[in-house]
Amino acid sequence: MKIENCMIQGIPAIIWGEPSEKAYLFVHGKLSSKDAAAAFAQIAQEKGYQTLSFDLPQHGGRAGEFERCDIWNGTRDLKRMCDAAFARWQKVSLFGCSLGAYFSLHVCGNYPFRNCLFQSPIVDMEYLIRQMMVWFGVTEERLEREREVDTPIDVLSWDYFQYVLDHPITRWDIPTAILYGGRDNLQSRQVMQTFANRFHCRLTVSECSEHPFMQPSDAPIVEDWMGRSIELGGKA
Repeated sequence: MKIENCMIQGIPAIIWGEPSEKAYLFVHGKLSSKDAAAAFAQIAQEKGYQTLSFDLPQHGGRAGEFERCDIWNGTRDLKRMCDAAFARWQKVSLFGCSLGAYFSLHVCGNYPFRNCLFQSPIVDMEYLIRQMMVWFGVTEERLEREREVDTPIDVLSWDYFQYVLDHPITRWDIPTAILYGGRDNLQSRQVMQTFANRFHCRLTVSECSEHPFMQPSDAPIVEDWMGRSIELGGKA
């Protein structure tokens, strides 16, 4: 498969596949990188799509950056990549994984994406933050007082928490297919089903899979879902 490494507005990116009028913008999750698009890009190419992937702040080729991969920096860079994608391709669709899906919910609804695939998406960040507060014994009062609290997973930030509370997801019109692991501990099944029902998403649940879908048995599940969903149109 043809692979073009490039820089788009200073952001390391890869364009995968042979030239086409249509493409997928691939937004990776936490602890991942633009290279994680390889398997998806191969399947997308077979359907006639190119794929554009890029590194979020502090990931991949940007691992040494000072700027955090938070809602402000992540959505800023995602907007830049959306602009670049729609300037290059006539038809653009979206793939978002985990945190990348959450950033997408705040940005991509303002663009005419044709279709969307979400793998293990964070659709309710308030739920996740409150779960982390319970797991690590952090109260709202302490978080407000200290502003930031380190945890084994990530830094809990009062400003981030307030942003999440002030910016709930109220609109999502892109036809969307979701793959969710039944053992996902970051988003409950109720959270995912509520989101899918509200925005008419096509939800597929892999009962024995966890959030990362990293077990050997998960690869064929993910690839089958990708192949079936790339041109599905999302809405049931």
